[in-house]
Amino acid sequence: MKALVIEDDKDVANYLLKGLKESDFVVDHAADGKEGMMMAASEDYDIMIVDRMLPGMDGLSIIKTVRATGNQTPVLILSALGDVDDRVEGLRGGGDDYLTKPFSFTELLARIESLIRRHRQAAETETVLRVADLEMDLLARTVKRAGKNIDVQPREFRLLEYLMRNAGQVVTRTMLLEKVWDYHFDPQTNVIDVHISRLRAKIDKEFETPLLQTIRGAGYMLRETA
Repeated sequence: MKALVIEDDKDVANYLLKGLKESDFVVDHAADGKEGMMMAASEDYDIMIVDRMLPGMDGLSIIKTVRATGNQTPVLILSALGDVDDRVEGLRGGGDDYLTKPFSFTELLARIESLIRRHRQAAETETVLRVADLEMDLLARTVKRAGKNIDVQPREFRLLEYLMRNAGQVVTRTMLLEKVWDYHFDPQTNVIDVHISRLRAKIDKEFETPLLQTIRGAGYMLRETA
C-alpha cells in the first residue's frame, strides 16, 4: 500500500514515516502544502495523511482541491486543533477521519486500515461512475455525457472506466498497458494513442468542455477543466 504524508513537523513526520514503513507501506512525504498538493494530484495513493496547519497551503485547502478533481482517496487529518468545531470543519471539508495530536501510532494505523478497508468496499460495490457530466453505468455497460448516450467499444469502455476511477490523477502509459491491456511490457505500438484518440472524439468532440487531457511527458488525465 502507498501513503502520502503531508506534515511539516520533522519529528512527527519521522515518527509517521518510520511507523508506516515498518507496517509495509510505501511512503511519500511532503513538508509543505504546495509540494503536498502537487504530489496528491500526480500520484495514486491508498491513503493521505494531512496535517491541518501547513506552510504554503493549509491542509483543508489541499483536501478541498483534491476532492474537487473527483479524487476520493481516503484522507486522515492530523491536527493540534481538537475542538468539536475544528473536527466538524475538517470532516465537512472532505476529510474522512480526524486525529488530534499527540496521538498513538497504533491508533493511527488502526484508523488508516479502517479507512482503506471502507474505501475498497465502497469501490467494489460502486455501480455508477461520474466525472463532471460524464456518467458510466457499470451494470448496464452504458456511457452518457450531459444525458446523451455515447457508444463505446468494450476496450474503450475498459479504458474509460480506468480513467474515471482515477479522475484528477495522471495515468501513465505503463499503467494503461498493465491495467487495460494486461501487458506487463511495452509492445512498442501506438495502441494507446489510437484508443485515446477514439475515446476523446466520442466523449469530448461535441461538448464545450474537454475532459480527457494529455499531460505532456507524463500520460493522461480525466478531469473537469476550469
